[in-house]
Amino acid sequence: MKTKGAILWGIGEEWSVEEIEVGDPKAGEVTVELAASGLCHSDEHLVTGGSPVPFYPVLGGHEGSGVVTKVGPGVTGLKEGDHVVTAFIPACGQCPPCSSGHQNLCDLGAGLLTGQSISDGTFRVQAKGKDVITMCLLGTFSPYITVHQASVVKIEPDIPLAIAALVGCGVTTGFGSATHVADVRPGETVVVMGTGGVGMNAVQGAAAAGAKRVIAIDPVESKRERAMEFGATHTFASAEAALEPVNELTWGRMAEKTIITVGDIQGEDIQQALALTAKGGRAVVTGMGNAANQDVKLSLFELTLLQKDLQGAIFGGSNPRKEIPWLLSMYQEGQLKLDELATTKYKLEDINKGYQDMRDGKNIRGMIEYTAADR
Repeated sequence: MKTKGAILWGIGEEWSVEEIEVGDPKAGEVTVELAASGLCHSDEHLVTGGSPVPFYPVLGGHEGSGVVTKVGPGVTGLKEGDHVVTAFIPACGQCPPCSSGHQNLCDLGAGLLTGQSISDGTFRVQAKGKDVITMCLLGTFSPYITVHQASVVKIEPDIPLAIAALVGCGVTTGFGSATHVADVRPGETVVVMGTGGVGMNAVQGAAAAGAKRVIAIDPVESKRERAMEFGATHTFASAEAALEPVNELTWGRMAEKTIITVGDIQGEDIQQALALTAKGGRAVVTGMGNAANQDVKLSLFELTLLQKDLQGAIFGGSNPRKEIPWLLSMYQEGQLKLDELATTKYKLEDINKGYQDMRDGKNIRGMIEYTAADR
């Protein structure tokens, strides 16, 4: 079908909203009419070149929600009319990581930035006669997507689709970074570095896990203020500014857990996080950086002698088929803030304004809401 999509034609360019062709579902695939898409910082890494792709153009977006409109042969557990959320990492359920309870590490994730469909290795989107890579095998910067069933999770039909998209990446990643990867325990002190669309949910997750103190660090004052609404007990503008207060608050022990959720992680962020972390504590690296950056500031002396743990995290260590419905049930019960995360809603044609607002620190999470004009 012909529809619209936000295409990136090269590094450093703006998103171009133009006509694209989305193919029909093949074996194991479904077509979904999207209601909304989140504007995640990970797509900004396509603009900067921080996330390498084999070629351009790329159809961005990996945080979506909508209704299944077509079902390909061999699909199980999904039918036309079902409400779904995209999972930015597919979960096949059969590979060794999936079978051992680590769907976030599914072997199908190896093809996330190739754009080649899971079913047959071909491309489902074309623009100007060229194959188009779809971000995370999804491409939610279009009102229609054709994707493998491993990349969508069925949800209850009474959940507002316009907000459900958020759990496809940012909410699940941030919340799980606190509850699963950091394994926050009641009474602990937790530091969250960066309170955007992922970090604000790490704050929520740490608070929900019973942390005594949740210390949010962000250079943007409005985000620090909002962090208090999501469960933070203290806020600071920088890691340096937090160092002495955290030392005083904890009687010199520092934070049991530190979670790095900055949008573009730098090498110096690692040592800053470890300096805020207690001996025997854990620093979790959730934020993404440039794939070519291999330089890290790290005191090996401190890492060894204070037995600190430096732990990577993807998708918050979560199993999306379990976690996405569970988080949405928490939202329905008033135990998880989602509406408050969507700072600004945009039309598809305003996507570049949405990303500029993100760069300017104006949004926790910007959202595209699709209308008839986009289809």
